[in-house]
Order: sequence, then C-alpha cells, then structure tokens
Amino acid sequence: MKIETKAVEALLSGNHILKGIDLEIGDRELVGVIGPNGSGKSTLLKCIYRVLKPTKGAVYLDGKSLDSYSYRDSARRVAVVAQHNYYNFDFSVKDVVLMGRSPHKRALDRDTAEDWQIVAESLETVGMTAFADRSFSTLSGGEQQRVILARALAQRTPCLILDEPTNHLDIKYQLQLMDLVRSLDRTVIAAVHDLNIAAMYCDRLYAVKDGRIIGQGAPKALLTPEFIREVYEVDAQIMTDGDGRLHILFHPGGRREE
Repeated sequence: MKIETKAVEALLSGNHILKGIDLEIGDRELVGVIGPNGSGKSTLLKCIYRVLKPTKGAVYLDGKSLDSYSYRDSARRVAVVAQHNYYNFDFSVKDVVLMGRSPHKRALDRDTAEDWQIVAESLETVGMTAFADRSFSTLSGGEQQRVILARALAQRTPCLILDEPTNHLDIKYQLQLMDLVRSLDRTVIAAVHDLNIAAMYCDRLYAVKDGRIIGQGAPKALLTPEFIREVYEVDAQIMTDGDGRLHILFHPGGRREE
C-alpha cells in the first residue's frame, strides 16, 4: 500500500500544529518520522489513521482520498499501535487482540474459529501466548504494548502505523519488536523517538520540526551531526560499525569532550 499526504495542516485548540506536510510512503517501505517532542509527529499520524481530520490538505491511500473510504474500509487497510491504550473494562489479553478482527465483521457477526486462530497466531508472534487469559490491566507497559501490536497484526492490514512503538520496552523487546515489524513485508509508518532505532530499521526518514518537514532521506544521508544539531539542538557523533550500521553518540551538555 502507498500512503501520501498533500499540504496537510492541523489546527488544534487554536494552535497551528501541522503547517503543510507533504510525504510519500512507497509500498512495503518502513518509513520513520523523527523530530523533537511537540514537533507534530503524533498529530501527523493521527491525521493518517483518522483520529484527527486535517484542517487543510488531504491523505491518500493508494491514490484514493482517505475521506472516500468508510471507517470500516480504512480500518481494513491501516492498523495502529498508538502510544496510549486505556480500557475502562477488565478485558482479557485475548479479547483485546480479538478487537483487531472487528473491521472484518458486520454487526452481530459471531467470532469464528478462524478469528480465534488469528488471535492465537498474533499472540505467538509477539511472544505473549502465555498471557492470553490474563487481564490486560495487570500487564506492564511493555507487555501491553506487545498485546496492542498483536491486535494490529490480527487486523491483517497492508499498512501498519506505529506511534513511538518502543516506549516502555526494555532494549531486548525494542529490538525484537522492530525486528518483527521489519519482517512483516507491509507498509509501515513509525514515529520514532530513538534515532539509533530509526537508523537501524527505517528505509527512509522524514524529520519534522515546528509542524514542518525540514529534511528527508535515507538514514545514512540524513543523520549528520549538523542536521541532528539543527533538529534537536544537541551535539552528536556519527559512527559506522563493522557491519555498516549507523550509531549515533550524543554528547552531554551539548558539548563534545576533546
């Protein structure tokens, strides 16, 4: 699936959050959206997965305006792993994952053996099978994040949107989650807080600051010390390991020791 935004603007509570965002995500690309806190990353993603409606501009799925899809149809195409997931009821883990099957059902349709098989497969994929009967509310933040990813996988969509997916995860599970996402062979858009994660896993990056895109490109081309200082106002050193992977070292207090 291809995703495109054209001149997207968002005005929230009188604040101009997005100021004309143009981006293109190719089929089966893993594209990261980076930028400091408050830059508009999450607002942009919410416009794509329809929690927010752009004040101006438009979002396109495979060249077709997002507004022309029913909410059910767009939910069959785009699944979301958001930052915060709160439930007022005491759902079991397997019931939370089963919610991912909702876009594929009509009102009053029963859950089928196929639905439960997909739930089981999704939980196994994220390593949460043993937690299937646990209450979602009793899980740690990292465990909850993995369950929400399982719910998105159960949705069986060609596109996955991740809003800072590695928040609350230990480094082991950060890498496991991103390895999994990388292996999915789907279009993925991810707001990424950790630049080293972004450099390791993303095909391309869009950098957002003050509601505007200020740079885009492959991680090795975009993530220079000069660009990182422009975006984040910190000093950094870029290193490449023996396998060709990029590593970013930040210097305390914004200064590099001689």
